[in-house]
Amino acid sequence: MKKKVLLLLFTVFTFLNTNAQCAMCRAVLESEDGLSTAKGVNDGIVYLMVIPYLLVGGLGFAIYMKYFRTKKS
Repeated sequence: MKKKVLLLLFTVFTFLNTNAQCAMCRAVLESEDGLSTAKGVNDGIVYLMVIPYLLVGGLGFAIYMKYFRTKKS
């Protein structure tokens, strides 16, 4: 129980100190006053984040359908 609490606290405090952007993205976004580049970068991050989840979800669904569907006689 003590290890779980310590792991939770470590995760929370590590999360609070992290930055979500790489150095190049930060430099581009800080140098421009308009929001169009920032919106484009955020959309790109969401796009890149969604693809792995879709692939893993599709693979999991295929495995589920192969092993757990009822066989018709």
